[in-house]
This record gives sequence, structure tokens and C-alpha cells, in this order.
Amino acid sequence: MDPAALDLLAPMLVAIVLILTTGGVILLRPLSKRLGDLLEAMADERKNPVIGDDLSHIRAHLDTMSARLALLEERQDFQEKLMSTPDPARLRPPTGTEGQGTPG
Repeated sequence: MDPAALDLLAPMLVAIVLILTTGGVILLRPLSKRLGDLLEAMADERKNPVIGDDLSHIRAHLDTMSARLALLEERQDFQEKLMSTPDPARLRPPTGTEGQGTPG
């Protein structure tokens, strides 16, 4: 290879490496920072699990919903009993004076 070509090639390679390194740092730094934050959060979660708090919160909601559902079922049963028992006043046949106009 010609020594004059090497003199031109060396600064060009340095510039290319510098540009690629700077671009890589600019592009990859936010990604690596987010990855570091994620790994740190995962490590903290392993040290201090919060599943117990969430589980007790979910259990409390399920107990409340179960109580409300039981109350709703009780109300529905009561309503069904009211609807199924016939009203004695409705079942009586009309007498002769009811439903007729006054004679005139």
C-alpha cells in the first residue's frame, strides 16, 4: 500500500470511529439507563416483595364482592317469592255490584 494513502486513511478511520462511538453513546445511553433502572427495580422487588399487600387488598375486595353478591341473591329470592305467591284479592271473581254501573 502507498504511504500517501495510509496518511489519508488514518485520519479518516479516526473520524469514522469517533463518529460511530459518539452516535452509539447518544443512542444507547438512554436504553442502557432504562435497562439499569429495570434491573434495579427487579432487585428491589426481590428484596422487599409487595405481593402480600396486593394479595390482602384483593382478598378484601373479594370478600366485599361476596357479601354484596349474597345480599343480592337474598333480595332476588325474596322478589321471586313475592312474584310467585298469588294475590288473593286478584283471584276473587267480581261480585255482581262490582264492575257494573249504577242503574239509572
